[in-house]
Formats: sequence, structure tokens, C-alpha cells
Amino acid sequence: MGSCYQVTILNQHRNFYLSLLVRHTTMEQDQTNSPIKVNNGVEQPEQLNPAAIKKLRDMSRGLNDSRYYVDGILKGDMVILSKAITLIESALPTHQKIAQDIITACLPHTGNAIRVGITGVPGAGKSTFIEALGMYLINKGHKVAVLAIDPSSQRSKGSILGDKTRMEQLSAQPHSYIRPSASAGTLGGVARKTRETLLLCEAAGFDIVLVETVGVGQSEIAVHQMVDFFLLLMISGAGDELQGIKRGIMEMADGIVINKADGDNINRANKAMAECKNALHLFPPAESGIMPEVTTCSSLHHINIDGVWNLVDSYIIKASDSGYLQKKRNEQNVNILRTYIENQLSSQFFGHEHIRKKLPELEANVRNNEMSAYAAANDLLYTFFSNTGFVDPNE
Repeated sequence: MGSCYQVTILNQHRNFYLSLLVRHTTMEQDQTNSPIKVNNGVEQPEQLNPAAIKKLRDMSRGLNDSRYYVDGILKGDMVILSKAITLIESALPTHQKIAQDIITACLPHTGNAIRVGITGVPGAGKSTFIEALGMYLINKGHKVAVLAIDPSSQRSKGSILGDKTRMEQLSAQPHSYIRPSASAGTLGGVARKTRETLLLCEAAGFDIVLVETVGVGQSEIAVHQMVDFFLLLMISGAGDELQGIKRGIMEMADGIVINKADGDNINRANKAMAECKNALHLFPPAESGIMPEVTTCSSLHHINIDGVWNLVDSYIIKASDSGYLQKKRNEQNVNILRTYIENQLSSQFFGHEHIRKKLPELEANVRNNEMSAYAAANDLLYTFFSNTGFVDPNE
């Protein structure tokens, strides 16, 4: 009886499914008379947008084409400008080749900006001052690029690169561009590729370029050799102001600004300004023939920022009219030539295969006082020149 019952149940299930099949077939044949309509399936879109894929492929091909970068820079594309600067800062030979092509193509579009270098003692408020000055200039219709140089760690070789976060208001402006770079051990308070970066910013349409250095010191002449106006930012109430600033840096300054002249500090700032003016009269005349001016300001409260820029603008007009500005830029180009040769020779020397093999051994000998540093250096130089064809090793 159990088996007959199971057969009956199976027959009922079969008849049920057959009825469903017949009903579905009938609905397909005459969907217009049926209360149920079966819609066709919707084709699923591709996971990636074909247009986006094509754009990425075009960009990938363009990354090795200097024309891609040059066209973007001349159009004022900030993304492409940043990529080009990254190429310039790269030490890879392939990147350097493209970088040089980019710079060469951009050169005819440079030279129309006012270049201002800004240095000062630690705590002088350089970043706050630059943001206040940059906002003032943008409101006057200028396009401002800021090249901020951060010190690199001697241990890790890393750098914080936090200038953009300290200039929050300025970085949000459409007519500003802030590029932080690491000094990477370069003397002079600037990055190795700051000069090239400055040229690309000019080609991108920025008419004012502000170069912020890592600090102040006797060796900080590199920034003076790449800008039109060298501004020294100081503060009062930090001890003997004139003792804290070395004579060399004051002689190079085209203008001095005493920052944080607000509240209870106004009198001290005015006193520091008077001391600086008196000290400048003791220095020999500047090469430009223009006496450096001294003024005060408050970056935090935006006090006398217009007076600071009038100081810069007045100097640029006088230097242009006298022909000194063009002469200075010509001398800067020669200095760039010499600096580039030195950098290339150093890179070629330490990157040479024979030097890389021999250098650790000679360094160990010098460290253990088994060989003088001079003898080791001469040995390495002879090895380099003899293997590059400058010296005949058989002579």
C-alpha cells in the first residue's frame, strides 16, 4: 500500500508541473491576452567604462611623451604640472631625459613672473606670512605659486612636507599652487630642482612665484641666486636680533620685514626695525644700488601686508628700469649652468660601476686610519677617469 501511495503522489507532482509548463507556453504565445507579461532580460553593462579605459590608455602612452606635459602645462593644468615636477625631481635617467625636454620646450614661455625668495629664523612665521601675502596677491588678480622647501632628516632622509596643510586657506584658492619639496640634503635651504620647478610654474601662467626656504644661515645663498627679490623675515623679542642674524644673510637681503607686529609686541617690532635700519647703513652698498628697506607686519592679523608688497614692487620697478634685474637673471643662468655640471659630474661619479665596487673598501680603510682621505679620493678619481677615457691607465 505504501508503494501505491508513493506512485500516486509522484503522478500528482508530474501533472502539476506539466500544467505549469503548458500555461507558460500559452502565455508566451499570447501575452496580450494574459494578465502576466514576461519582460525580456536587461543586458548588464560592462564593469569598466570604455571611455575611461581609452582615456587611461591615452594618458599612459602620453606619460613618456614630453609634448603631453608641455601642452598640459601651457594650458594651466595643475595635475599635469605636478606630474612634470615629479619627473624633474626623479633621479631615474629615463625621467631626466623627458624632464629636460619639458624644460627646453617651456623656456620660451618663462621669465614673465616676479620671483620672491623668503627666508627667516625658525619661528618667524614664514608659512603664515606667505599665506597672508598670497591671499592679498590673489585678491589683486595675480596667480601665485608657492615652492615650499622642507628640511629632510639626516637619518631617515624623509620630510614632513606639511606646508600645504599650514596654508589651508591659500591652498583652496583656484589661482594658487603650492608645491612642497624636500631639501634632500641640498645646502642652501632649497631643493635640488627648485630652479626647474620655478620655470614650469611660470610657463603654467603664474605671474608671482614665492620660494620659501627651510631656515636661515651662512650657506643660504642658493635661493638668492634664483629669485628677483630676497626677503628676510624676522621677529622681535627673541634676544639680540642682530646677533641672531649673520651679516652675510643681511647683506644679501633686498628687504627686511619684522613679523608679528601686533598687540603688545608693536613697540618691540618698531625697535627691531630701527635697529635693522641702522645696521644696514653700516654695510657696503648693494650691487643693485638700491638700499634695502625695512618694515613691519602682522601675518596673523593681516596688518601692513600691502606695505610689504609695495616694498617688493618698488624694488622690482627700480631694478628693471636700471637694467640690474635682467643682468641678475643672466648671471643666475650662468650659475645654473655651473651647478648643473657639478650635479651631473657627482651623479656620474658615484653611479659608476667601478666606483660603487671600490668605494666601500676605501671608505673602510679611511675609517680605520689605514689610508688618508686624500689618497683614497685620488685613487677613486683616477679609477673613474681611467675607466671613462679621460686618463690613460698605462701612462
